[in-house]
Amino acid sequence: MEESCSTQVIDGNGEFNVKVLQNFANSVNLARCGLSYAVVAIMGPQSSGKSTLLNHLFYTNFREMDAFRGRSQTTRGIWIAKAVGIEPLTIVMDLEGTDGRERGEDDTTFEKQSALFALAVADVVLINMWCHDIGREQAANKPLLKTVFQVMMRLFSPRKTTLLFVIRDKTKTPLEYLEPILKEDIQKIWDAVRKPQAHKDTPLSEFFNVEVTALPSYEEKEEQFKDQVAQLRQLFFHSISPGGLAGDRRGVVPASGFCYSAQQIWKVIKENKDLDLPAHKVMVATVRCEEIANEKFSSLMINEDWLALEHEVQEDAVRNFGKRLSSILDNFLSGYDAESVFFEENVRSSKRQQFLSKALQLVHPAFISQLGHLRVKSLVSFKTQLEQSLRRGEAFAASVRTCTESCIIEFDKGCSDAAIRHANWDASKVRDKIHRDIEAHVSFVRNDKLSELKATYEKQITAALAEPVESLFEVGGSETWASIRKLLKRETDVAISCFSPALSGFELDQGAFDRMLQNLKDYARSVVEKKAREEAGKVLMRMKDRFNTVFSHDSDSIPRLWTGKEDIKSITMEARSESLKLLSIVAAIRLDEKPDRIESILFSRLLGGTTSISSRNSDTANSGDPLVSSSWEEVSPENTLLTPVQCISLWRQFMAETEYTVSQAISTQKSALPLPSFCCIFAGESSVGTDGHSWGVPEWHSCWMYFHLIKVPPNCYGSSSTASC
Repeated sequence: MEESCSTQVIDGNGEFNVKVLQNFANSVNLARCGLSYAVVAIMGPQSSGKSTLLNHLFYTNFREMDAFRGRSQTTRGIWIAKAVGIEPLTIVMDLEGTDGRERGEDDTTFEKQSALFALAVADVVLINMWCHDIGREQAANKPLLKTVFQVMMRLFSPRKTTLLFVIRDKTKTPLEYLEPILKEDIQKIWDAVRKPQAHKDTPLSEFFNVEVTALPSYEEKEEQFKDQVAQLRQLFFHSISPGGLAGDRRGVVPASGFCYSAQQIWKVIKENKDLDLPAHKVMVATVRCEEIANEKFSSLMINEDWLALEHEVQEDAVRNFGKRLSSILDNFLSGYDAESVFFEENVRSSKRQQFLSKALQLVHPAFISQLGHLRVKSLVSFKTQLEQSLRRGEAFAASVRTCTESCIIEFDKGCSDAAIRHANWDASKVRDKIHRDIEAHVSFVRNDKLSELKATYEKQITAALAEPVESLFEVGGSETWASIRKLLKRETDVAISCFSPALSGFELDQGAFDRMLQNLKDYARSVVEKKAREEAGKVLMRMKDRFNTVFSHDSDSIPRLWTGKEDIKSITMEARSESLKLLSIVAAIRLDEKPDRIESILFSRLLGGTTSISSRNSDTANSGDPLVSSSWEEVSPENTLLTPVQCISLWRQFMAETEYTVSQAISTQKSALPLPSFCCIFAGESSVGTDGHSWGVPEWHSCWMYFHLIKVPPNCYGSSSTASC
């Protein structure tokens, strides 16, 4: 089984054991790695679980603290080991913790030296810190980093070390809130340190990559801790590859020279005596003031007055909200000031501000809830006022302005009542939301009212046009479309003259106003077009009705009696002509007064004899025939109701269905012809008719033939009296 080979290379007195390091390098075959190896170090406060983290992260066996014996120093000096199961080969360095009581308050030289050594040698430095220490100057190792930054720039060239801050015992606060705070602090330290001329303008990213992660408590959530450490472990596989945790490192020492390089770096660090850390009193003030602030914050969270106010604001808007909340915060701030008065002023003020910030974060959702209730109430008030104003018949746009102003004044008054003196919270986003809500409601009501108005005038136009247009089509005269155009213009002008003033109260922009008027005009036109299409659909019935009317009645509308004197051919031609006029009228929409030859083509081709019933089965596909086409030459497709081919089909059907009427008229006329004015009287070889004419035998024979042709009843043959006939 692979071993980590942990060993101490620098003891607690700062003595570097070259032989031990060389033995370690040999045992892990370091020299064979060339440039393919990585170094990871960890630094942080004493007893913060550094060794425990390394053992779970890299499967090492560094000595861990026994919690049952209390917190004490377990790692002295600097230990190294090999990470088990990770490629490439990774050397792990466990540093003695900072702030250890064993070394005392003033003996911090080794802490500085070991930290600087880690930053100089390692590709990745884990900085172990408690979650509750976020923001603490000393706990976050910020003074230490500041000193190390300065010395490192003086002693070494940039080698792009990755600083991985590991936040231990994380709370419910999401990592995305903690990470930017830490990164901002590191950047501030970098900006503040005095840099040599060579690195005066060098950015932090030239020296370091800063990463942040967080882990739960090992003692309280051991399984969860192990799971997340296992995920963190994946970052160290192929860590030096492009895109890896240390993928952009620079100045790597070949593996065969690692031991000598480390020895020389430690020698240079040991000879530098002017490293320093912040004063102990500042550290104590930082810790104690933070403890007081945390105690006050915990008390605030369970304070009865605060909980009551929080509950009330969840239900509805609270009167004097800002005054009540300000009083609660004042009480806790006063308590903090009383307990921290003797500590260093800068630290005390800093922690007071941090406490206030946390307190404001706690109560801010209640403030937002208060604004939410105010917004809803103001919006309801706006809707009610607008509805009442419109019912009174006031103009729409004017009503909207008046009601909006009243609504916003009401909301602003509520915001003033909700404000607290400890924070300048901005209510502009909620105010903007109110404006958006008002605009949305106004848009809805406007559209609804405009739809009602539009529907009213469309109904008026439909009533004014539908039946008159239908009547004009029924009449089917030569001026049908001229009359329809005149009717359309008159009724459209009447509607627009009333519609336009009604629209003005909405104060629409000119484009929208013009579109509304044009839409109404288009609707009026569509009513006529719809009627025209309906008439085109029933034109055959209209044609047959027109034919029967003209054919069966004279010019005085008196029914015709087929007595034999009528010219059926002329009457038929007249009736067909009138019917064909109906067909030509509904063949196309003629609202634009554009001339066309539809009527002349139909009359010349259908009444002129080129297309008849008898030609139904003949070849009419003459390329020069305008009726053998799917369109009219002068008419656009959208204005075409019946194509030439459809007209031919309708005409043939019309001719077939009216042919019987003509045949019946002819038969009736024939049956109405008078019989010859004689009665047959036989006298020997001659007969005398009733008209006094003497009929000889040959003549009688001819008479008999006539009787036979006109089907005179047989009992008249040779009858001696007219009565018998």
